Amino acid sequence: MGNGDGSSLDQRGVDRRAFMAGAVATVVVAACSSGGDDDDQSGSDGGSPASTAPLAALPGELRPEDVPDEETIFGWIDEVFGQGVRRPGYDADVWVEGFLEDRFRELGLENVRLEPVQVTRWEPREWSLEVTPQGGETRTLDSFPLPYSAPVDELDVELVAFDEANPGAVAGKASFAAEELLRLAPTAFVAGGSAPAETADRVIDPDGTFEGAEHVLPFGSHLQDVMEPAIDAGAAAFIGSLVNYPGDSYQYMVPYDGVARPIPGVWIRGSDGEWLRDQLAAGPVRIKLRIDSTAEPFESNNVVGELPGADDQVVMIGSHHDGPWASAVEDGSGISLVLAQATFWAAQPVEQRPHRLVFLLHAGHMSGGAGLLRYIEDHRAELDDVVLELHLEHAALEFEEVDGELVSAERCVPRWFFVSRIPPLEQAVIDALTSEELSRSMLLAPDAIGSQPPTDGAFYHNEGVPIVHFLEAPFYLFDEMDQLDKIDRENLVPLTRAAIRIVDSTRGVSAADMRAGLEA
Repeated sequence: MGNGDGSSLDQRGVDRRAFMAGAVATVVVAACSSGGDDDDQSGSDGGSPASTAPLAALPGELRPEDVPDEETIFGWIDEVFGQGVRRPGYDADVWVEGFLEDRFRELGLENVRLEPVQVTRWEPREWSLEVTPQGGETRTLDSFPLPYSAPVDELDVELVAFDEANPGAVAGKASFAAEELLRLAPTAFVAGGSAPAETADRVIDPDGTFEGAEHVLPFGSHLQDVMEPAIDAGAAAFIGSLVNYPGDSYQYMVPYDGVARPIPGVWIRGSDGEWLRDQLAAGPVRIKLRIDSTAEPFESNNVVGELPGADDQVVMIGSHHDGPWASAVEDGSGISLVLAQATFWAAQPVEQRPHRLVFLLHAGHMSGGAGLLRYIEDHRAELDDVVLELHLEHAALEFEEVDGELVSAERCVPRWFFVSRIPPLEQAVIDALTSEELSRSMLLAPDAIGSQPPTDGAFYHNEGVPIVHFLEAPFYLFDEMDQLDKIDRENLVPLTRAAIRIVDSTRGVSAADMRAGLEA
C-alpha cells in the first residue's frame, strides 16, 4: 500500500496471515497460562436501557448540550437497519449513501460529495445442500453460500473430511472442514506488537470483569482464508461446519475480502456438522450442491463532508456504511457515531473546532476494504496534513449461550482502541475513556494483532497517519443475528463524548508535531 504499486490484494493476504499467526500464538499462550489472571430482518430494540444521568462538562467552551442524545443516535441506527441487507451495491447501501449525503448537507457541512468506488456486488439468490449417506435417506441441511465463492448448477460428488496430514484425499471431491471461532482472554492483545513493557494503565476495567473471562472473536484461525486449504488440495467444493458457534448459526458472511474463489462452498450449522461427521465415520457420503449467485462490478461511493476549523490541518472522523446483513452493530452503529460527531461539531463555532474536520464513510468494507483503498489512492498527497484519523466502529453488547439460548450478558463487548504509539495521544485516549467511565476498554498498539489494526481504517496507519481506531469484535459481527438488540445503547452518548474529547485533545497540535511524538 505505502508504495502505491497496486499490490493491495497481496498486501491484504499477508496481513490476514499475520493476524492469524498472532491470534493463534495468543491462543497457545493463553492456554498455557490459564491459571492466571436475507430473510427475517426483525429485531427488538431491547438493548441496554437509556441513561438519564446528567452529563458532565466538556473541555474548554465546548457545549455538552449539543451532544446528540441516546434516542437520536439509536434512532439513526434503527433507520439504517430498517432498510434491510446492506451489502455493497444493494439497494439499502445505496439508500444509506443518500441518507448520509442529505444529513451532511442539513448539518451545514461543506464540500459534501460522493467519491466513486468500484466494488463487487455479490448476491446469493438460491442454493441448497442435499446429503445422502450410504444406505440412508437424503437430508437437506440449512446452509449459506460463502461470499465470492463460485456458483454451481448442480454438483453431485462424494464428501470427504479434510485432513491436514493428507490434504490430497479431497482432490476432486467436496472437502468437509470444521471452523471454530477463536476464544481468547479479553486482554490477550494488550501487550502485542509495539506496546510498552508496562501495560497496566492501558486496561480500563475497574470492576475486574476481564479476569477469568473469555472473548469469542468473529473469526476462526483461518480468518478469511477458510477455503484456501481445500482449494490448494484440488477440492471440487467446500462444506464448512461452524463448530461450537454460539446459537448454532450458519449465516456467516465470511470471507468478505472480495476475492473470487474458484470452487463453490457453503456454511452449515455445527450441529449438522456433527451429524455429517458421524455419517462419514459409518461410510461414504455424497452431496448435491446448488448455488445460484452473482458477483458483478458496481460503482459505490465514499461519502465525505467537511467543516472548517481553527486551522487547515485535518482531523478525519470515519467508519464504513455497508455491512454483511442489515447489521445494526456492523456498522449501523459506526455510521451513527460518525453522524453524532458531525452533529456536535457542526453546532460549535469555527474557532472551537481544533482543526478542519473531515467526516468520511467508506464504501465496500465488505468488498475487500475497497473504499479505504480508493480514498487513500485519491488523497495520498493530503495525508501529511492529517493530525489524527479517528475511526468509530461497533458499539456492541456481549451475548452468551445459556441452556442453548443466546442471552445478553448486559455488558459491552471488550472495547479495543488501537492508538498510535504517541504518548500524549495515548494519554488523551486514556483520559477520555476514564472521564466518560467507559470501562471494559483497552489501548492496543496499532500492530498488536498484525502489521496494522483489523479495522476499516487499517491502512491509514501504514501511510504514517496518527490513528485512534475504536472497534468491538463480537462473535456475531458477520451474522444475520446482528440486530437492534445487540446495540450497546447505554454507551452511545459516552462513546460520542469520549470521541469529542479525543478530537479536542489535538487542539494546537500540528500534523508534524503529532508525528514527532511517535515512539519507535
